[in-house]
Amino acid sequence: MIENFVFKEKYDIHDLIEIIKDLRSEGGCPWDMVQTHESIRKDLIEETYETIEAINKADPDMLREELGDVLMQVVFHAQIETEKGVFNFDDVTDEICKKMIERHPHVFGEVSVDGVEDVLTNWDAIKRRTKGQKSTSEAIDSVPRELPALMRANKIQSKAAKAGFDWTQVGGALDRLSEEIEELKEAISNGNADEISDELGDVLFSAVNVSRFVKVDPEEALTKSTDKFVGRFKKVEAKAKERGIDMTAASLETLDSLWDEAKKGI
Repeated sequence: MIENFVFKEKYDIHDLIEIIKDLRSEGGCPWDMVQTHESIRKDLIEETYETIEAINKADPDMLREELGDVLMQVVFHAQIETEKGVFNFDDVTDEICKKMIERHPHVFGEVSVDGVEDVLTNWDAIKRRTKGQKSTSEAIDSVPRELPALMRANKIQSKAAKAGFDWTQVGGALDRLSEEIEELKEAISNGNADEISDELGDVLFSAVNVSRFVKVDPEEALTKSTDKFVGRFKKVEAKAKERGIDMTAASLETLDSLWDEAKKGI
């Protein structure tokens, strides 16, 4: 038990830092005391996605709660390093403040910009300079492999495009997608598992390239399509139940007919 803990009506960031410190100290929480960066890294991802869910639902109460969970993860990771004597939470805030000031010279300096595009161009240039990236390849290597695959592909393609490695119009990207689909068909006909995996990856990568040209976020597009599938499948299942159809035993033609009805809203 933590002695002399002061309960308050309202807590601030300093209180959160102290609470996490207490949880990991002798007399704190047995679970919190043994956690490492590696053991809780997935929690940070989970809390981030729950924050995105709150934003998508336009739920301010949920957003406030989930932002707190994300902030707690940041404080927790900083506390682990504080205990090692490497850095603390103040060092984290100091570094991000300096980064924001440096990357916004049009706000905190004498640089002039003409709209959002200038801001993004300057941001990329400053980022490459501060990280010592002298080539596009180095900038591409800096994109984390741990990102969701569609997001990573999109970021890498965008960086390559800035170096001039890109189609001049969407038609070229569409033609490449068609070529990759044909190569996938051939791989499937050959029955080679490794080849199929390779070609399927090329199809997905090419589809991301098309999405970039038409200015559609591939992650969001796939999420919407998945949601659409879920909605239609529920309708198919409901129709099958109403008509006494066993979906596991029904013919493909029967299921296709139910799907078409669901698609048309019949």
